[in-house]
Amino acid sequence: MVTEKTDRGALNPALRLRPPGPGDEAAFRAACGALAEEGFNFGLGLKPGMPWDAYLKTLHDHRIGTSQPAGRVPGTFLVADVGGEIVGRSSIRFALNDFLAREGGHIGYAVLPGYRRRGYATEILRQSLVIARTYGVERVLMICDDDNAGSRTVIEACGGQLESVVQVAATAPPIRRYWIG
Repeated sequence: MVTEKTDRGALNPALRLRPPGPGDEAAFRAACGALAEEGFNFGLGLKPGMPWDAYLKTLHDHRIGTSQPAGRVPGTFLVADVGGEIVGRSSIRFALNDFLAREGGHIGYAVLPGYRRRGYATEILRQSLVIARTYGVERVLMICDDDNAGSRTVIEACGGQLESVVQVAATAPPIRRYWIG
């Protein structure tokens, strides 16, 4: 098993991004529940009661480009795995539609509450940027809420240059728009 030294000096198994698999259902659904409490959608496209194998097929088809749901752009959805545990996820879009250009960006990521403040978010974004670039995305748009200091720090640590802070919805905080690359 590959390990890496953290800022705190402890050795942790290295994080890797990978597609969710057949053995991930319980952990994945638990992650969905944990982040739903924060108002965040962990499992993009996972509908209540949807069979796990159907969800995996949907993700696979989207990843290889054989099925493009309405309103979606080409991309991939990956879980962040550390030592066999799901600690987060990344949604990497290889193009932008009007909504993503305004409010979503090329990459959306999340770290589960029990795994925060360990450097995983920075590593998820770093690896996501590599994947985006392999698919031809040279300039990556990143967006976060203006009041999300953690995401702001991660995006800036990965080279994000602030373009603007804009109000997109009257009932939501302003969002920060960054470009990387």
